[in-house]
Amino acid sequence: MSFFKRLKENISRQTEAVTNKFKEGLTKTRDVFVERVEDLILRRKKIDEEFYEELEEILIGADVGVTTVLKLIDELRVEVRKRRIENAEELRPVLSEKLVGLLRGEQDNSLHLNENGLSVILVVGVNGVGKTTSIGKLAHRFKQQGKKVLLAAGDTFRAGAIEQLEIWGERVGVDVIKQQAGSDPAAVMYDAVQAAKSRGVDILLCDTAGRLQNKVNLMEELNKIYRVIQREVPDAPHEVLLVLDATTGQNALNQAKLFGDKTGLTGLVLTKLDGTAKGGIVIAIRQELGLPVKFVGLGEKMDDLEEFNSDQFVHALFAGLIKEEDLAEEA
Repeated sequence: MSFFKRLKENISRQTEAVTNKFKEGLTKTRDVFVERVEDLILRRKKIDEEFYEELEEILIGADVGVTTVLKLIDELRVEVRKRRIENAEELRPVLSEKLVGLLRGEQDNSLHLNENGLSVILVVGVNGVGKTTSIGKLAHRFKQQGKKVLLAAGDTFRAGAIEQLEIWGERVGVDVIKQQAGSDPAAVMYDAVQAAKSRGVDILLCDTAGRLQNKVNLMEELNKIYRVIQREVPDAPHEVLLVLDATTGQNALNQAKLFGDKTGLTGLVLTKLDGTAKGGIVIAIRQELGLPVKFVGLGEKMDDLEEFNSDQFVHALFAGLIKEEDLAEEA
């Protein structure tokens, strides 16, 4: 077997493995969402007002987002009239077309890193969403890619945050730059950037405080961190990732709105997607915030943080509801 053939087969196997992870991780959402839509289509042969109301309820229940759902239902009404569709079964390809369209677009889900030196990634989010765990998994991911990684313990506010990051550092095999609890986070970032430069580090992952009780203080703290990083590394931070817990559904969307563009967000990390039936929140986030989902958590293992791929998400979530030929037409 030639080298190129083996390479092609390896890539194919890796792609299949990731696709299977998405399918397994979205099982709860798919079981609830797809089964209910399928039941609706089979049970209600006629497309009437009650059909639309029930479909609306199912979509909102999957946390697709009220604004997005209302827009989708309006678009379906237009298509039904235009195509003169009467039977609910005939609506299947139209629904698939609209659902796929909500997730596919011009957004760039890839990470933007500095190819010729140190890349700084700032990770933000409220406490309890899996922020520190996501940082640890990202560190593992970068190490697997052959990158030299360093962690910065910038959450000096929450009890145990520094120790938790150190545990992940030991587990992954990367150093953690820290100060005492209660220290100025910007001072920690300064130390971390200097250490990263002197050690020839490729990726510096920075943890930050997750409190939102006093938003003004949090934003001021983040702005100070920005200024310190930007002074030492031009164009940094290269990514500002907001970590959200998918199991909280619409609350995750509200958290994203609270952080907003004032924190310079460049993308989202959606954790615990495997533990919720509310996977539709990915659609709501994409439609209502215009921010790309860059990573999703599909399990508890070290390598269960996957780059978000809209095609794989669509295939995994809507398998059974959307026919392969519908997906092929959209590709």
